[in-house]
Amino acid sequence: MSNRPHIIVLACWFSLAGLAAAADPNQPVRKPFGLEKRIPWTTSKVIGSPEPPPPYRTARAFPALTFFEPLELAAAPGTNRLWVAERKGKLLSFVNKPDVQKADLALDLGDKSLYGMTLHPKFKDNGYVFVTWIPDGSREGIPNGSRVSRFTAKGEPPTIDRVSEQVIIEWPNGGHNGGCLRFGPDGMLYLVTGDGSGIGDELQIGQDLTSIFGKLLRLDVDHPAPGKGYGIPADNPFVGTPGARPETWAYGLRQLWRFSFDRATGQLWGGEIGQDLWEMVYHIRKGGNYGWSVQEGTHPFRPERTKGPTPILKPVVEHSHSDFRSITGGFVYRGLRMKELQGHYIYGDFDTGRIWSFQPESNTNVVTNHRELARTTYRLVSWGEDAAGELYLVDFTGGGLHQLVKDDKPDDSAKFPRKLSQTGIFASTKEHAPAPGLLRYSVNSQLWSDHALKERFIAIPGDGKIGLDTITYPQPSPGAPPGWHFPDGTVLVKTFSMEMERGNPATARRLETRLLHFQQFPGTQEYGDQYWRGYTYVWNDDQTDAELLDAQGLDRTLKIKVGGQLVEQNYRFPSRAECTLCHTNAAKFALGVNTMQMNRDHDYGGIVANQLATLEHIGLFREPLPKPPAELPKLADYDDASQLLDIRARAYLHSNCSHCHVKWGGGNAEFKLVSTLPLAELGITNVAPGHGGFGLAEPKLLVPGQPDRSMILHRMTLTGLGRMPHIGSREVHVSAVKLIRDWIAGLRDK
Repeated sequence: MSNRPHIIVLACWFSLAGLAAAADPNQPVRKPFGLEKRIPWTTSKVIGSPEPPPPYRTARAFPALTFFEPLELAAAPGTNRLWVAERKGKLLSFVNKPDVQKADLALDLGDKSLYGMTLHPKFKDNGYVFVTWIPDGSREGIPNGSRVSRFTAKGEPPTIDRVSEQVIIEWPNGGHNGGCLRFGPDGMLYLVTGDGSGIGDELQIGQDLTSIFGKLLRLDVDHPAPGKGYGIPADNPFVGTPGARPETWAYGLRQLWRFSFDRATGQLWGGEIGQDLWEMVYHIRKGGNYGWSVQEGTHPFRPERTKGPTPILKPVVEHSHSDFRSITGGFVYRGLRMKELQGHYIYGDFDTGRIWSFQPESNTNVVTNHRELARTTYRLVSWGEDAAGELYLVDFTGGGLHQLVKDDKPDDSAKFPRKLSQTGIFASTKEHAPAPGLLRYSVNSQLWSDHALKERFIAIPGDGKIGLDTITYPQPSPGAPPGWHFPDGTVLVKTFSMEMERGNPATARRLETRLLHFQQFPGTQEYGDQYWRGYTYVWNDDQTDAELLDAQGLDRTLKIKVGGQLVEQNYRFPSRAECTLCHTNAAKFALGVNTMQMNRDHDYGGIVANQLATLEHIGLFREPLPKPPAELPKLADYDDASQLLDIRARAYLHSNCSHCHVKWGGGNAEFKLVSTLPLAELGITNVAPGHGGFGLAEPKLLVPGQPDRSMILHRMTLTGLGRMPHIGSREVHVSAVKLIRDWIAGLRDK
């Protein structure tokens, strides 16, 4: 009892201190809402695109059909059926009619990883279907884990008894399995294996003729040798070369992702996925050496490595990673529907969804009419050709089969603002003062951008409203949070500044302002009803305005004062294609404007309030919040040391990695880094890396308690080959490396 007067005095003192703080005009005041009313944004000039529209768009070829992770489409010779191979080991077929209502299951391999499928030229007579698959699942490093099998289909609709399997060839399962297989006009089966050697061809087998990896093989499956599933054609180019694999037709191939034969000329064309900088199209010839891993296309990669016995041949076309990231080889078009494209090789890109073509000149590496045909939001994983030579593209994520159709949209590119001051986003560009109606916002867990500071705005035209957590496609995607659906014409704005003396905010200079512009299309999520375009405006030296950067992006060397010394920093202004690599369908496009990132307090010019509550209060959402913000999910601030280490580390991986490392996100390693799943369900604990060991001792993606064996941490520390993230950053995030290191060190196997 004797202490109560002291407690009362202290309570009074704290109350007076709180009143004094509230009266301080420099201290923000907490209120239920940061804004009381919404001001419409009416000044937008961000309309259309700065580039002329491509000549084609896509349309569903068979609207009633949707497949689960389709990987391959092929015509069955002598029939009117098309066959589809799904990644999880199913083969289906359907009648080639636009109004077909269903596909018929032919074979189910039981949830095994499937890489390729083709049908025998005499399929009508023998029913032979050839499949590249991994019988033991998708684990890497399994001896003879990759297999080509022949199955026999019977009946109508065709079905396959699994006991009809005949093993043709097996080889070890590696990081790149290739898997594409086609019959050539000579009746031989051509098969690509991939380099199977991790990142950077660690085993140096791309030029090694004694290895089965990194090769295009040519097999005679109609005349097998005794005790084997195939014979060696006598005219294969390395049959007489001591030690060489006699199956080899061409070599020096990292990951030839889809090749095809021109039905008119017999020429073989393929799309080669590069390492870090280039994607290539090759005209593949008998005995050809395509350079990997001495070269990446025409560019040196590891020039000191031993070369194969034949000269390195050049690609006919190269795309830098500012345009393409994962090429998907196509076909030389020989159909009748698009006469203007007859004789053109049509191909695309898995990551960016872009479609290009060129016209090859006979027996040369010279091409003409090289141009972009269409821009899509699809994960373009394969192309298929029907009996009439008509071409279809396969969307891995959406599961649809599409065709190119003419797009007669008018060209309004001249109207697009070339200066930031012309966009209608800022009332004063020089002062960086937003136009009425723009909403400042902040996020819980920032994306690392090489020390850049960021200011963020949401610009929604007129009285448009947001659908909260209404974007769920693509599903099923374990742990993927839903996204917000924005009104047509929405622009998300982010200005990047850099402290020219690190740690001194007074020295900050604006570098760029990035826009994400949303266009609403008719249809539904599953049919690609939204399109986001990314643009970069580069600020001038006077800091008065910014100029629209061209589509290819820009590198600039910055001189930053660090600890009293000038250091050079290589800063990247992204290309328009690079924007699409992170802002993907799987990531729900808007990485920072979602419930988990926006559920936080924000300073509205002296008033602090929860952002979600404020946006609801001013009527920005179509429907009321489903729960109070305190009960809705949120990411942690990974820099907040008062939070638990596990929560901070998971938040960092979620915000910086999960837009790729999520189901269908484009990362070519099958694990998830979303914070919404338990650690055991991410697919990283004690899992072997798929792209080499980088010199680590017995590495795994994550080894609890052992950060020095954990590849996720190691690749965060790199600045060259193998760096993660592989785009959007070139500087090591030192504090995040420590965070993830401490987190892994504290984990324990259960």
